[in-house]
Amino acid sequence: MSAQLLIGLFLFVLAAVTAAGYVFVLKPSRSEAGGAAIPSPIARDQPELPGAQGAVADIFRLIGEAVPGGMEKADAARQKLVIAGYRWASAVSIFLGIKGATAMMLAAAGVWATVTFRTDAEGFEILLAAICGLGLGFMLPDRVLDRMAKRRVERLRRGLPAALDLMVLAIEAGQGLDAAIVDTARGLRSTHPDLATEFTQLQLELRADTTRADALRNFAERSKDLELRKFANLLIDTDRFGTSLGPALKTHARYLRIRFRQFAQERARKVGAKLIFPVFFLIFPSVILVTLGPAVILIFTQMKNIME
Repeated sequence: MSAQLLIGLFLFVLAAVTAAGYVFVLKPSRSEAGGAAIPSPIARDQPELPGAQGAVADIFRLIGEAVPGGMEKADAARQKLVIAGYRWASAVSIFLGIKGATAMMLAAAGVWATVTFRTDAEGFEILLAAICGLGLGFMLPDRVLDRMAKRRVERLRRGLPAALDLMVLAIEAGQGLDAAIVDTARGLRSTHPDLATEFTQLQLELRADTTRADALRNFAERSKDLELRKFANLLIDTDRFGTSLGPALKTHARYLRIRFRQFAQERARKVGAKLIFPVFFLIFPSVILVTLGPAVILIFTQMKNIME
């Protein structure tokens, strides 16, 4: 019994540490500080974290560096982390550490459940439970990261029309494209911080003597989103052919709003089809039970009296 309590305590502590890593360590900063300060997700170094969070980050980083063969797949993991908004140099090691900790936790949980609920479990069954837990724990953080990256791309897409409006105002006021990008990043910092971060990164690349076309291509490649790629190609084409940027941005903003409205209408029309199954399997049986239940009970009562 004491061994089971110790195993349960170990699993609880491991789960708490893993959850703390997701919530506190890899959570992007959404600072709303004004001025030209660089948002923290752009920083290449790991942000300064308070005592407990910094200790947890260091633990995950050490675990990730000790994972065998983990750094060989660092490029693919780093690309996902960049899309999700984590650009730290140590983000890959921390993520691999979270994967290793989750794998160990689920493997220990599988062994504990097998030993507890099956007292006659053989060694093969315990080994199979440990292997299944390891596999599930190693794949689960990838699924979570993919979902986080998808949500961030959706936030970037939602903020694009507002960014286009701000750029149109800046350009029609007589500013150049680089100055319009800076003002747009500053204006989006409170409402769309993720897109403000991307525009700030774009502005930093332009300051670093990167050509405008290459900086815009990098801007599109960082998120892997079709709408952002169209926006980057629009800016590249207007810069290449020397066309007026203001009307092009207005037209593209109108196109985006029409597209988003059509997408919302499409999803609204699908609601009726999606409601068929819950209505048929959940609501309809309840309605039948409420309406026909008393009648069925009455019929059975009357038939019982007749048979007696």
